[in-house]
Amino acid sequence: MRVVASFLLAAIAALTVVAAQPSHVSSAFKIARLKYSGGGDWYNDPSAEVNLLTFLKQQIGLDVDPRYEFVDIGSENFFSYPVLFMTGHGNIAFNENEVRRLRGYLENGGFLYADDDYGMDKAFRREMKKVFPGQEMVELPFSHGIYHVQFDFPGGPPKIHEHDGKPAQGFGLFHNGRLVVYYTYETNPSDGWADPDVHKDPEEKRQESLRFGANIVLWALTH
Repeated sequence: MRVVASFLLAAIAALTVVAAQPSHVSSAFKIARLKYSGGGDWYNDPSAEVNLLTFLKQQIGLDVDPRYEFVDIGSENFFSYPVLFMTGHGNIAFNENEVRRLRGYLENGGFLYADDDYGMDKAFRREMKKVFPGQEMVELPFSHGIYHVQFDFPGGPPKIHEHDGKPAQGFGLFHNGRLVVYYTYETNPSDGWADPDVHKDPEEKRQESLRFGANIVLWALTH
């Protein structure tokens, strides 16, 4: 495990949110669940982010607000979250305004983590082509820093759920060399963040998922 607390605190202090936040908004770090149209269950496992944020506070010392929050792309506070999370089992649909706003968010410092909960792969790839039409998602090499920033994952994404039994994969989209979208497929780490009684995952898998989630957040906040 590599200790990143010292420069992480400096990074958080210096973190410029994509748009100015209202004065009443807490400075504690939050993750927003991305609400989308199309019929997919964007809302499933609301305990996932709460448990990940709690892990970040207890194990890393991050100043967090461990609550479940969701946000529409079209909402006023969309640009106030440095990290967005999306998941689901089915269809996703972005309209033209949502495509424009999501691209603006990502090009100006925002970060999106998407986790296929088994069934959203085709729709997610299609919609991200609208956001970055000139790009294809690329699989990140196991040497990429997201796999080593705090906890070491020398084989890339951990295999949490079997799905179709394929190897776990992590893909990315970049803007000016910065990873702005990270997408996990055939692994489903966020299911491991959920409360223990939701998916009945072994505690070892839950902890592995939480450590992996911590890497994603730390990478997003420091790069």
